Amino acid sequence: MAESRGLASVSDRTARKRPLSAAVELQRTRARRIRRAREIGGRVVVFLLLCLFGFVFALPLYWMLITSLKTDPQIFVFPPVWWPNPIKWQNYVRAVTVFPFPLYARNTLTICILSMLGQTISSSLCAYGFARIQWRLREPLFILVLSTMMLPYQVTQIPLYIVFRRLGWINTLRPLIVPNFFGHAYNIFLFRQFFRTIPNELSDTARIDGCNELGIYWRIILPLSRPVIATVALFDFLYNWNDFQGPLIYLQDEAKYTLSLGLQSFGGVYSRNLEPGTLMAAAAIVVLPAILIFFLAQRTFIQGITLTGIKG
Repeated sequence: MAESRGLASVSDRTARKRPLSAAVELQRTRARRIRRAREIGGRVVVFLLLCLFGFVFALPLYWMLITSLKTDPQIFVFPPVWWPNPIKWQNYVRAVTVFPFPLYARNTLTICILSMLGQTISSSLCAYGFARIQWRLREPLFILVLSTMMLPYQVTQIPLYIVFRRLGWINTLRPLIVPNFFGHAYNIFLFRQFFRTIPNELSDTARIDGCNELGIYWRIILPLSRPVIATVALFDFLYNWNDFQGPLIYLQDEAKYTLSLGLQSFGGVYSRNLEPGTLMAAAAIVVLPAILIFFLAQRTFIQGITLTGIKG
């Protein structure tokens, strides 16, 4: 009898717990559904905001492209025409014909390629010394190098111009190329941060095999640093491609103009004689290569920026 009573009490408690556990489970399910709905709603809101901002930033580029394909009546009509009909490809033909694009592109590519090589080699060498070699005053000097980024370019503009004038480099491409072979603080910082993520055991193994520091830098460190090399190269290429102030200060002969300076001169001199569509076509020719290079190297660029901040 006692056993039967004990079994009955246990069964009664189990029966009372079942509805309670079912209610708790139902409440948890509802809470999970609410959290899931909130997460989905938040993602939708973020996605819509990103689409809105993307549309705002892409609208000027889109307007430049469609204007470069319009006829004059379509450009000045109101309300605006959002898609040209008919498409006037002759704007690009005339822009390349009147605007000396090959000459300016050659000057610009000369500056961009040589500056990119100079920045990559000099900045990586300096960063290797700061990241992989132990020597006195290494950290204070690195802080001093970083502090130079706080010095505005306008402060050194006049002294640099005087130096280059005494060297006889005015109206040449040298003031736009040679300083890049002495490194830049920001690029040195990027290289240093990336080099510190590479295990020191690789360098120690190379030293045991008889490799010197220059050999370690060239044979081990640089092959493992392709993301940061691509990042620095892309930064420097885009900067020199879009640079306007430097060529404006140092270049005087039109045969040495870069694309940005030549486009400004082209728009100022020929704006009254040429159609706005031709001017927009010339601007599109100058802008689109930089945009295409960025999108093609976007994954490597983001990877390099991400990995440079892993180790302090």
